[in-house]
Amino acid sequence: MGAKQFYIDPSRCIGCNACVEACAECDTHPGVSMIHLEQIQRGDTVQTTPIICMHCDEPACAAVCPADAIKRTPDGVVQSSLKPRCIGCTNCVYACPFGVPKYDVAVDQMMKCDMCYDRTSVGKKPMCATVCPSQALFFGTPEEIAEMRGGTPINKFIFDGKVVTTKVHLMVPKGHVQLDVKPNVLVRKSDLLIKSRV
Repeated sequence: MGAKQFYIDPSRCIGCNACVEACAECDTHPGVSMIHLEQIQRGDTVQTTPIICMHCDEPACAAVCPADAIKRTPDGVVQSSLKPRCIGCTNCVYACPFGVPKYDVAVDQMMKCDMCYDRTSVGKKPMCATVCPSQALFFGTPEEIAEMRGGTPINKFIFDGKVVTTKVHLMVPKGHVQLDVKPNVLVRKSDLLIKSRV
């Protein structure tokens, strides 16, 4: 059986905010949620999706950090910026193709989901995945997700010809193998999810 992986299935999100509240309970950032819900095509639908870090294999946020404040663990988790090093330049905010990092003015630091590394590094589920009632956020093996879902998990995205692979998998309708996004507008993660559903 394969190793546990993180999956996002936006079609299952019911907008309950349980994941957001659970994230704020994490011991590494108590009271502050590192994820949020975003509405997809607000004028047409009430569909929401959780926005978490995709944990890129070659993270753009880390590549553009002039202070070397963003680190990637040996097992592929991209951490929030290191407080003593972060200079608040927000380069990472603009570099992320998924629109994940946020600059927190109150603490003068970039903050983002670190996949509950204190939990996942010892085999436990991230806080958000433990409470998601619809399993829009799922932490399990490839065999488990294949047995439970009809969609295809992807972790390869193309941004204007540049291939971005991620540790987190996005569930898309069967038959999709990658998402090709043209950067003619600022790309947000919700834009990717819209494109994945066509």
